[in-house]
Amino acid sequence: MNKVYADARSALAGLLKDGMMIMAGGFGLCGIPETLILAIRDSGVKNLTVVSNNCGTDGKGLGILLDTRQIKKMISSYVGENKTFMQQYLAGELEIEFNPQGTLAERIRAGGAGIAAFFTRTGVGTQIAEGKETHDFDGHRYVMERGLVADLAIVHAYRGDSEGNLVYRKSARNFNPPMATAAKVTVAEVEQLVKPGDINPDHIVTPGIYVQRIVHVPNAIKHIEQRTVRKRQSADAPAGTGVEV
Repeated sequence: MNKVYADARSALAGLLKDGMMIMAGGFGLCGIPETLILAIRDSGVKNLTVVSNNCGTDGKGLGILLDTRQIKKMISSYVGENKTFMQQYLAGELEIEFNPQGTLAERIRAGGAGIAAFFTRTGVGTQIAEGKETHDFDGHRYVMERGLVADLAIVHAYRGDSEGNLVYRKSARNFNPPMATAAKVTVAEVEQLVKPGDINPDHIVTPGIYVQRIVHVPNAIKHIEQRTVRKRQSADAPAGTGVEV
């Protein structure tokens, strides 16, 4: 079975439909499947429910799909850094299902593990718990949260082989691994595409059994959400020299 596709458009062919739920890996602009997001935009699919920690920034990442009004609902933890997100929500043009960040991560992990629901203390006594089942365990109140399973997951990996085994790099290993397990179909974009056996088995984070399609993106777009630098008065002295700078 050939899992490698020539480009993002062909990798998503036959998978997209109006009203579907899509999980999009990454955090802010870090580790996001930007190439696949652009292909979703170009497809014109609409009324999407998107599961992501946040929605990128204005004009970047998932923010691209807000600009084209292809997203109907976001299941998210954070809405900062995106004025369009805020404006559409306040205007009643975008539905939002807020989740504490840990709860969102666990809902995704639970979906991938076949767990229909779980109980957590997070959110008890707040608006998060309104309308949800609660239960007492060991003298504490817990709220029930449902696991999430999407129609499609799009993820970004640093390295992958043609069988779909994936390796993530540094902080890009955020929501990508659990989302890759929690969808009916997973499409991965990878920066480095190698042959089966070229990845140390101990380094594989997502086994290929979870990944149905792959697209090679050797020149992946990597935006910096907030560039933070500091001025140096002089070059740093080598450690242990005792020289003050």
